Amino acid sequence: MIKVDEFYTFLNAQQNAQNFLYQCYLGMDDAESKSYQNYSTFMYLLDHSQRFYENGRKADELVQPVLYFYGLVHLLKAYLLTKRPDYPESTTQLAHGVTARKRKKKFYTFTDDEVKVQQHGMFPYFSEHLYSIKRMPFEKIRMEVLFSLLPEMNDFFALQKQEKLAAVGSANSVHLHFPTKLLDNYHLTEKAFIARIQNYLPTIKAIKSGKLMIDIQLEDYVDYSNGPFFKHLETDQLYFPAYRDALLPISEVMIHYLLLFNLSMLCRYESEWWGDLFVSKADMDYPLIHHFLQITAQKIPQQIGSELLAMKMQNDLR
Repeated sequence: MIKVDEFYTFLNAQQNAQNFLYQCYLGMDDAESKSYQNYSTFMYLLDHSQRFYENGRKADELVQPVLYFYGLVHLLKAYLLTKRPDYPESTTQLAHGVTARKRKKKFYTFTDDEVKVQQHGMFPYFSEHLYSIKRMPFEKIRMEVLFSLLPEMNDFFALQKQEKLAAVGSANSVHLHFPTKLLDNYHLTEKAFIARIQNYLPTIKAIKSGKLMIDIQLEDYVDYSNGPFFKHLETDQLYFPAYRDALLPISEVMIHYLLLFNLSMLCRYESEWWGDLFVSKADMDYPLIHHFLQITAQKIPQQIGSELLAMKMQNDLR
C-alpha cells in the first residue's frame, strides 16, 4: 500500500506530475496540453504547501495559524487543478470566501465567535468542486460547533462531560453501531432517525435494534469524505454528531479551513487578545486552540494527500 508521504514525493517529479494531471483530465478538451500547462504550477503549490506546514511545526505557536492556513490554501489550489484545469477562472475565486466579525465583544471568547460564508471565493468554490457541496448547510457557524465535529477534539469535550460525537464503528467496516441515546438527543423515533441517516448511508443492508445500540450492516463501503461522519486520524474510528444541530453534511477539510481562517485573522489583527491567550491561558479557548493546531498540522496534509492518491488509484483502473 502506497503511503501518502511517498505519493507526495512521487509527484515531486515533472513527468509524474504531468502524467497524473493528464490522467485527471482525460475526457476533457485538450487534456494533454492542459497537463503540460499546469504541472509546474501544481508542483510548486504542493511544494509551497509542504514548506508552510514544515515551518509551521517549527514556529512559535503564536504564528502557526497563518502558516497552516496558507499551507491548506496551497494544497487546495493544487487539488483544484486536478479537477479544474483552468482554475482560477476569475479573480473572485481568489478571495477567502468567508468573513469574520469585525468588532469583538467585550468578553470575547473564540468558541462563541462565528464566521460568515460568502457567495463567492475560495471556500464556496472548493466546497462545490472538490466535495460537491453547492448549497451550504449554514450561513454563519460558531467555532464551538466546528470544534465539536473533529474526532480528535472529542476527549476535551468529554472531560467537561459534554461529548459532542458518538463513536459508531470503523471507517474500514460495513458494520455501524449507533447508541440509542442519540434518539433522545435528536428528538426522533428510531424509524425517523434511521430515515434521517439513510440520506448518508445509501447501502443499508440490514438493521438490528437493541436496548443500547442500533446495529446497521451496509452492503458496501461508504465514502465518508462529506460528513456527517468524521474519521479519527490515528484510529480510523468513525464518529457521528451526538446532537442534531451539528448534523452537517460537510467535509472535514471545510471545518479546518473555517477554523484556521478565523484563527489566522485573530493572529494578524487582534494582537492584544491573541497575545493574552498565550500568557494567561484563562479559559477553555487555549487548550482547544493548542490541540487543534497540533491536529490540523498532521491531518490536513494526510487527508488531502489520501484523496489525491485515491484519484491516482482510480485513474490507474481506467
